[in-house]
Amino acid sequence: MRIIVTGAKGQLGSDVMQRLSEIGAEAIGADIDNLDITDEKAVDLFFKESHADGVIHCAAYTNVDLAESQKEICRKINADGTRNIAAACEKYGMKLLYLSTDYVFDGRGTVPFETDSPKAPCNFYGETKLEGETEAARLCKRLFIVRISWVFGENGKNFVKTMLRLAAERSEISVVCDQTGSPTYTKDLAVLLCEMISGCKYGVYHATNEGICSWAEFADKIMELSKSETKIIPIPSSQYKSAAVRPANSRLSNSSLDKNGFSRLPHWEDALQRFLGIEK
Repeated sequence: MRIIVTGAKGQLGSDVMQRLSEIGAEAIGADIDNLDITDEKAVDLFFKESHADGVIHCAAYTNVDLAESQKEICRKINADGTRNIAAACEKYGMKLLYLSTDYVFDGRGTVPFETDSPKAPCNFYGETKLEGETEAARLCKRLFIVRISWVFGENGKNFVKTMLRLAAERSEISVVCDQTGSPTYTKDLAVLLCEMISGCKYGVYHATNEGICSWAEFADKIMELSKSETKIIPIPSSQYKSAAVRPANSRLSNSSLDKNGFSRLPHWEDALQRFLGIEK
């Protein structure tokens, strides 16, 4: 099995590359240094020459706040780039696994969103990821759409690393307490994605680690497990100013995994322990 991984050097892509190698697949890394996904001709040629069986599309513009002022480049990467990839996949008979986000929903309520819940992004980043979903579904028949949330891993920037850095500098950290979701460990997610691309159970999925918490509760657990004495101060979102609106409800229902015979990911607290290298 030969699989192209876009965003191969990123937080999720690097773990997907590693997992593909572990299961004996040939991973073909594509990142900004060797493929501009916004260049339609470059994508077509890269895919043609790869002779790949499928693509795990991790590449994306993910700076949610900056997206509000850099709309053109955000849309170009998340929507146009995905269109180029989907078109090439269909042309060369490849499967496509597109990584999307809880941000395609409106972020309201307290009930976990199902895969078919109404879409209504509350910020521009979410709009472009939904546009990517639409383009992928329009152009590619062999398609998996996998929505994820609150991702953390060993590579790149993430909430866990930020909390650990701030804890080394401060005695108190203010963290929002009215946004709720499921932290998701890239190593756990990579195992599932590679299992999916190996088969043909196409469709839309939600995939997060089990359990829910607020950002403040997540931060508390990070402090506890890392044995930091830094105190987490819960604050409402109204006290944390940002360029983009954030969803209050990022809960995703993982029932789609059950329906199609995929195992759910471990609880997020278990994942955090492993990320921090803590023995059970």
